[in-house]
Amino acid sequence: MDGDERRIRDHLMIVDALVRAVDRRDEVFQMIEDSADEDEARRRIGQLLGVGELGSRAVLDMQVRRFSRDHRQRLASEAEELRSKLPDDR
Repeated sequence: MDGDERRIRDHLMIVDALVRAVDRRDEVFQMIEDSADEDEARRRIGQLLGVGELGSRAVLDMQVRRFSRDHRQRLASEAEELRSKLPDDR
């Protein structure tokens, strides 16, 4: 895998995590509220959404105003665009 493909895959991983977070915003907010600290929140969000460290960090760093439906659509479109740039065989 070359550097460009790795960057696309990493970015796609983040965008997919954000889409999942928006789809489950109530649960995400509850996880954050119930967590003792940022590390626990990151771990719990990762488990809830089935994402790794990179994705859970992106969710925690996401501004609350970006949890809107219109932003979710933009994220989903971005994810599709990124997927179209990847080879079909992987």
